Amino acid sequence: MSGGGMGMFVNPAHYEDYKLQVLEMLRKTKNELSDSLPFAMEPVVYNWSINNKGTWANLQEGNQALMPEQYYGIQVSELVRKDPGSIPYVRRAEIDYFTTYCDQNNLAYPLLRTIVSNLFKVSDPTSQGNRSAENDKADRIKKENGFDYIQHSEIREELQKGRIGLSRNRLSAETTIDDVLPGDTVPMESLASATKTGEAAIRSGKVAIMSLAAGVGSRWTKGAGVIKAINPFVEIEGEHRSFLEIHLAKTRKVAERYNAIIPHLVATSYLTHEPIRKKLELTANFGYAGPTFLSSGRSIGQRFVPMERDLRFLWEDMPQETLDENKQKVRDAVRQSMIAWAKSKGEGSDYVDNIAAQRFSPLGHWYEVSNLLRNGTLAKLLADYPQVETIMLHNIDTLGADVDPALLGYHLESGNALTFEVVPRRIEDRGGGLARVNGQLRLLEGLAQPREEDELNLSYYNTNTTWIQVDPLLQLFGLTRDDLQTGDEAQLAKAVRSVAHRIPTYVTIKDVKYRWGHGQEDIYPVAQIEKLWSDMSALADVKCGYIEVPGSGGSR
Repeated sequence: MSGGGMGMFVNPAHYEDYKLQVLEMLRKTKNELSDSLPFAMEPVVYNWSINNKGTWANLQEGNQALMPEQYYGIQVSELVRKDPGSIPYVRRAEIDYFTTYCDQNNLAYPLLRTIVSNLFKVSDPTSQGNRSAENDKADRIKKENGFDYIQHSEIREELQKGRIGLSRNRLSAETTIDDVLPGDTVPMESLASATKTGEAAIRSGKVAIMSLAAGVGSRWTKGAGVIKAINPFVEIEGEHRSFLEIHLAKTRKVAERYNAIIPHLVATSYLTHEPIRKKLELTANFGYAGPTFLSSGRSIGQRFVPMERDLRFLWEDMPQETLDENKQKVRDAVRQSMIAWAKSKGEGSDYVDNIAAQRFSPLGHWYEVSNLLRNGTLAKLLADYPQVETIMLHNIDTLGADVDPALLGYHLESGNALTFEVVPRRIEDRGGGLARVNGQLRLLEGLAQPREEDELNLSYYNTNTTWIQVDPLLQLFGLTRDDLQTGDEAQLAKAVRSVAHRIPTYVTIKDVKYRWGHGQEDIYPVAQIEKLWSDMSALADVKCGYIEVPGSGGSR
């Protein structure tokens, strides 16, 4: 992630030619992979020579006893910020003599450039002219992705006044959280009788698949803004494969088995749309000949400078790994500096000290479904394939998800609007599960659980894989298939807002890389807002069911 290095011995007769060839290969590879893998800097090829002396030194005396010119470039940049009277005379005399030395040896201009670079950080992406360019990009991102200024102002006010926040994500302490009862879930192995129903639906083209790929894997890549869906994370049969390639291969396999047409939708965002579109174009949809749709984002959130109370809640109240004494001191010092940074920037203010792409975030996978209504993707899908009645939704990293005829058949026979897949929870699984909340069966997000220990008592973990019945979903939004074809943006936006108001708003803290200088980078915590799909199970007017599937970690 931080860049690699290597040394090459080459035929001296072709030295310069080889150097250019290597540089071209590195640049080409970076251009191909920069969307899916983190690169801290542009590739560099430079000259090496062999040091035959090992470690050695020369003793400089008198007027020759000077440090290298690069040293003075750094030191002068620091000294000019101080009161001249506070600088020792010997130090001032040294600097004065060095400027004379520079004039005699034509080093004055390089020294000036070094000082200017250190003082003004001309490569800082948020400074000087670059700031204006990034602001223009940010405005374009807002315009192209349906940024809601009114909603944003309301959320910022709620965050700053403490009405939402990390501690506010949780339900009240009086909430009772109980494990499921017998009969609340249906084991997958008991669904064989529904297989024929599912197979008939597949052959009739009544099912589509939707992969959620709107987020960048910031936790996956330690804060780098790359596209998780196309990250080549595993080697299979001699080639590195991505999540998206694997899922399209699974769709192709099912389509071939049943001689069926299975549309595959990929939900994207401003962060992921263009790289995924480009990758699918270059690979011919990774060899999948069936219909593939990209569902672009129509919702976007401005990240915030975090509140001190949220950072302290994250680092002091939530469970933490215990470190040895020295490491703990370092971690505490870093965290205090992050709190000081947040206070200096303005708690709850818009996060703008970065390139434009890192200032925003998708608003959670609840919006990835509602985006189907607003961006016209569902309308196009149903116009081209009006027989589609069911969509199987899954996270991009849920590798076990596929169109299983028994599960599809059960979903159709049950009459559920939404049927969620859950897996037996392992001790390391975090992020929510199936529970009875004040007696009501629903999926409970880990963010909303009032007590940490409640999650340990739950038997099932949420995979987020959901079988969605299209027409009941439209009915929930107050829409019909004809409304989608009409494409009234105001009507569709109003329909989405009407349901969004019923879904909880969570505040989360994410690590974001801030790159500056030549390959240097820092990581800062930022706050962002999310609405999550599984909270649909809390709506009393949505009929939901739950299937227990084998597997762990969100896969079957």
